[in-house]
Amino acid sequence: MAESAAHLVDHVFPDVPVRQWVISFPWRLRYLLALDASLCRAVRRVFLRAVFRFYSVRAEADAIESGRTGGVNQIQRYGSALNANTHFHALVLDGVYTAPDAWSAPTFHPAARITNVEVATLLFTIRSRVLRLCRRRGLMGEEGELGASLFSESQGLLPLLCAASIQGRSALGAEPGARIERRGIPEATVPGCAVVVRELCADLDGFSLHAAVKIDAGETSRLEHLCRYITRPALSNKRLSLAPDGRVVHELRAPFRDGTTHFIFEPLAFIERLAALVPPPRLHQLTYHGVLAPAASWRSDIVPAPRPRRRASCGGTSALPLHRYSFSELMMRVFRIDALTCAKCGSERRWIAAITSGEAIAKILDHLDLPSAVVQPSPPRAPPQAEFEFEGC
Repeated sequence: MAESAAHLVDHVFPDVPVRQWVISFPWRLRYLLALDASLCRAVRRVFLRAVFRFYSVRAEADAIESGRTGGVNQIQRYGSALNANTHFHALVLDGVYTAPDAWSAPTFHPAARITNVEVATLLFTIRSRVLRLCRRRGLMGEEGELGASLFSESQGLLPLLCAASIQGRSALGAEPGARIERRGIPEATVPGCAVVVRELCADLDGFSLHAAVKIDAGETSRLEHLCRYITRPALSNKRLSLAPDGRVVHELRAPFRDGTTHFIFEPLAFIERLAALVPPPRLHQLTYHGVLAPAASWRSDIVPAPRPRRRASCGGTSALPLHRYSFSELMMRVFRIDALTCAKCGSERRWIAAITSGEAIAKILDHLDLPSAVVQPSPPRAPPQAEFEFEGC
């Protein structure tokens, strides 16, 4: 997450405004996208083509011809409740590049202010094209119903697990189809539980398009924070805990409108949720498009020039590959902690040795008056076993 965000800021995005476009889909389409990698790629292509075309048309209205834009798209397969919710986060350059000829460097033209009507019109276009694509593939009928025999038996329980995850239910266990238990606070005490009309956000028949987040040029810190947000994993260990009865408690980042703050999973239901979030093979979650695509002719003139980075090592300094970041660099970028600077004298720390001998480690800890006794972990808990009753025994 942190390394991907650092790479995007340092080596992909130019110093121009960037806008985040987030599109989510109705439940039936989420089910199809979770199981069909080919459909997911096609819908992503429809979404980004519509957004790029939106920028080029607006540029043509301002007498800017042959404008091109680009962006980075991240597929997120999860919601805040660990439910299967495939949606797209696209960080798109908020404007277009133009070049008078093939020998001139491209010039960026920022886009004018976007209106709510334009976002709603763009959502209507995307919705129409996505539904037409699903009908053409036989995955959805004219009334929005799902087609028969969508997926093969080779997928096993995955379609069942995805369907249950989307609906917030359990697929297996003692009570198949039961809703996942929730805990929270009364709805009346939830701040901001009233329906609020959001700026630059449109909803239509389960489709939702949000474009209110914009990062201006020069705000690299905000851009890196946004990149970390879209590339974050589905789980956070800080919000997971184990109840005394063995159930898994997942705390939400923010309460739902109905007051829900926690979801309580049976162990099997929790494993079901994790299985439904695993992406299909050979489907890249982070992709580059437009002028930021790997084979784009203007890419070398647009992306930032590579900057050499060096780190301290045992023998002095050594160069790092451009796509790799040391742990100390990531600590500095995320937490503003300089792990290579001594807090007492302010000098630079250097690598001395890696000690793996238990006796040497114990002597060092004893000398520093630190506990050196080896902590024995508790034995692993045996998996729950069903009780079988045999007749005639």
